[in-house]
Amino acid sequence: MAEISATLVKTLREKTGAGMMDCKKALNEVNGDLEAAIDWLRKKGLAAAAKKAGRVAAEGLVGVASTGTAAAMVEINAETDFVARNPHFQGLVSQVADIAAHNPHTAESLSTAAFKGESATVQEEITRLIAVIGENMALRRVVRLTVNQGVVATYVHGAVAGGLGRIGVLVALESAAPKDKLEELGKKLAMHVAAAHPQALSIHEVDATALDRERAILVEQARATGRPEEVIQKMVEGRLKKFYEEVVFLEQTYVVDGKTKISEVIDQTAKELGQPIKLAAFARFALGEGIEKEETDFAAEVQAQAKAASH
Repeated sequence: MAEISATLVKTLREKTGAGMMDCKKALNEVNGDLEAAIDWLRKKGLAAAAKKAGRVAAEGLVGVASTGTAAAMVEINAETDFVARNPHFQGLVSQVADIAAHNPHTAESLSTAAFKGESATVQEEITRLIAVIGENMALRRVVRLTVNQGVVATYVHGAVAGGLGRIGVLVALESAAPKDKLEELGKKLAMHVAAAHPQALSIHEVDATALDRERAILVEQARATGRPEEVIQKMVEGRLKKFYEEVVFLEQTYVVDGKTKISEVIDQTAKELGQPIKLAAFARFALGEGIEKEETDFAAEVQAQAKAASH
């Protein structure tokens, strides 16, 4: 077998945009022949997928799946919302969510996990689908919640199919109460999370940096009133309470009735069921949040295509 140098792998990668390991494998398969390696990658759909890898993928689907006392949520992105309606893409997201529900994973470990019923990995299946559908796709993130006793309720907003949509929520409730009643409460709390977007479970879990920034702003606002320092401190504490009511799950007002605090909703249900209920954790994924989308001038794009077609 020919010696495959790092330089040769780099050259193939630059020519095709394919991943380093795929390039190395291609060169090994064809005994170091660069042009044959390019053809090998193209036949496998890897070069075509790599060329699309630079395009922004901010659409796609969030998928949720449950198993016993665990549930998981994944986000797999694509370039356009049309892909979300593709049954092959929906099947991919559902299966990846199910894999994640059965075992703890990071996004990296999930991408190398075996794809169900296939010899390929999750990432290899994504790459295959990129070649079939013709859009860049990426497994962006995964979260899994578990309880020792109780339920992890799930909710999907904007569902296009079972367990698939644009916003996904997991809510973990630890309790010995009947599971059907816990599921009912968990589903309502998950719907609240989808609408109210809490940032922390409890006051103690509020990000320290965010809290310091908020406190500094409130102090400046209070001092601008010209009040005495002791009054200013009381004003700041009062406004911080309002801040907590906006960002902390347990402090928020329940969106279902618009008046009861979430902690009180849980306490009331616990009394009704005769068992303590602990809100252990929650997670919320909104499709594409935090991804910078390319701003395109559609008219200019059409004009450019028209000019190219006329030459």
